[in-house]
Amino acid sequence: MSKIERAIISVTDKSQIADFAKSLSKFGVEILSTGGTARILREGGIEVTGISEYTGFPEMMDGRVKTLHPKVHGGLLGIRDNPEHVRMMNKHGVKPIDMVVVNLYQFKKTVAKEGVNLDEAIENIDIGGPSMLRSSAKNFKFVTVIVDPADYEVVLKEMEETGGETTLKTRFRLAKKVFQLTHNYDGAISKYLEGVEI
Repeated sequence: MSKIERAIISVTDKSQIADFAKSLSKFGVEILSTGGTARILREGGIEVTGISEYTGFPEMMDGRVKTLHPKVHGGLLGIRDNPEHVRMMNKHGVKPIDMVVVNLYQFKKTVAKEGVNLDEAIENIDIGGPSMLRSSAKNFKFVTVIVDPADYEVVLKEMEETGGETTLKTRFRLAKKVFQLTHNYDGAISKYLEGVEI
């Protein structure tokens, strides 16, 4: 793997995120972000490129559509040592995205609230987050994906030791955490919907 040059950060759990992003910036990592996360990072003095600015396409439909874009998913899924993938990325202006730091809308917390209705529950089903996580985890050979703030320190230590890279072993471990998370997340949605009649 080569040096991490570009990262997407979009988190619900914003604990420690400004410090983590600041450390990434010291490695020269370009940070892409969305909404509330971008605001917090900017308030922390961190230079951020908004996803809409990066894709050239606005967030829309009350934020339902923001990261579902070929410049995002092409950047995550492109196989860096496949000449045809690289050619297509270059042709369409898709830059590699080497790191994704995402955690999901808190669906379980939402549906645990008293009086929550189906519409509220539905709006708390994350689409863009799991899509980015799955794209990143599928391409773990080239992309570092973080869903748990407990991994920030580990990743930074590795980057320090390798001049800005992570090891394949770490990327694979982190990818497995992604699929465990999305499995549990979809399970919670399925369980909730099973108990709803319309």
